[in-house]
Amino acid sequence: MARGEDAAPDIYVGLLFVAVASLITGCIFLALELQSYGWKFN
Repeated sequence: MARGEDAAPDIYVGLLFVAVASLITGCIFLALELQSYGWKFN
């Protein structure tokens, strides 16, 4: 591979995006669940 040549995204890049989306979704659901117990977010 020559310098400056971009590598094509493979399955591992896709899995990284899936993992990040899952973490963000989990954080949102955690915040919604904590609000039902009266927790306040600044």
